[in-house]
Amino acid sequence: MTGHASPILTSLLDTDAYKLHMQQAVFHRYHDVTVAAEFRCRGDDLLGLYANEIREAINAMQTLALTDDEYSYLSGLPFFQSDYLNWLRDFRYNPEQVQVRNRDGHLAIRITGPWREVILWEVPLLALISEVVHRYRSPQAGAQQAVDHLQQKLETFRRDVADIDMSRFRLMDFGTRRRFSHEVQHAIVSTLKQDFPWLIGTSNYDLARRLALTPVGTQAHEWFQAFQQISPVLANSQRAALQAWLDEYDDQLGIALTDCIAMDAFLRDFGVNFASRYQGLRHDSGDPVEWGEKALAHYEKLGIDPHSKTLVFSDNLNLDKALALYRHFGQRTNVVFGIGTRLTCDIPGVTPLNIVIKLVECNGKPVAKLSDSPGKTICQDQAFVRALRKAFDLPLVKKAS
Repeated sequence: MTGHASPILTSLLDTDAYKLHMQQAVFHRYHDVTVAAEFRCRGDDLLGLYANEIREAINAMQTLALTDDEYSYLSGLPFFQSDYLNWLRDFRYNPEQVQVRNRDGHLAIRITGPWREVILWEVPLLALISEVVHRYRSPQAGAQQAVDHLQQKLETFRRDVADIDMSRFRLMDFGTRRRFSHEVQHAIVSTLKQDFPWLIGTSNYDLARRLALTPVGTQAHEWFQAFQQISPVLANSQRAALQAWLDEYDDQLGIALTDCIAMDAFLRDFGVNFASRYQGLRHDSGDPVEWGEKALAHYEKLGIDPHSKTLVFSDNLNLDKALALYRHFGQRTNVVFGIGTRLTCDIPGVTPLNIVIKLVECNGKPVAKLSDSPGKTICQDQAFVRALRKAFDLPLVKKAS
């Protein structure tokens, strides 16, 4: 399958902000660390049919480079340093780091190389895969249908909140990875900026620059996963990851992701020093109400006013779920909602892909994600999963998939 001449990715900044934020920290602190990441489709889609076109689009990515305007834009942000930006200006994607195969109809992708380079592949590669697949599956769909459907949702939302104090409601676009297309994401975020007063930013650096929005994002699971091999003691790896982030960013970009090794294990490591210095926490798996209650109880136990902190909800949200969580937590702490697929791939008749790319090795050794949602657990090395569960005092009951 080939034949679409238009390039899918046209900007190096067409990626999520947390990728550049993590990349800078890796560039400064873990320059020689190597990693491997692999693609997973959580559904039963036979995406291997598109392997050749995906490979062609990956090869085209080696021409992407930071423009002068993009360099100037990043230089004006408070958390980037000139040594990193100068390196990033010379950065080019190396397609040789990516192996793409069709295995009996299933798409197999493995990415290997220096962490400082591999880290940038995940988000644009997922966006690329999603766009290639939807071009074939839903050629009739596009930005207009997406915007029309969004306007219907916004009309319903405005009715639903007519009698609610919405002064503390905040929404962020998290939709790059599984968007229908770049065009659709641009149209959706543009519409939200114009018609939705609660939008505060986007995770996509290219859109943030073009639309004069705040870029949002801090760290992903891979930051904590890599420390499972970087840290000399496995049981200390989460605390080491939390501290290394503070060493790089101090009082900026301080939202910590909690579910790499499950919320309870995270909170045991998230003592008063971390809880005081980090601005808040991000939810990405498990029951969001249960998670939020644990977070607020933890802050209160440590003597920290929950109103001084922020909870970011980002797991499989839509506007209805966000509103329900706002009703529950909105007067008790600061809340922000990151909505992705349900914004940027929400078109009648279109089924979004449930796809991820996750770290599987660091320095040639296994790493794992032990999610609060069992279906999101990732690791092929059962011995390492057992070691990780033992190190963090977790029951040896859930089988990784």
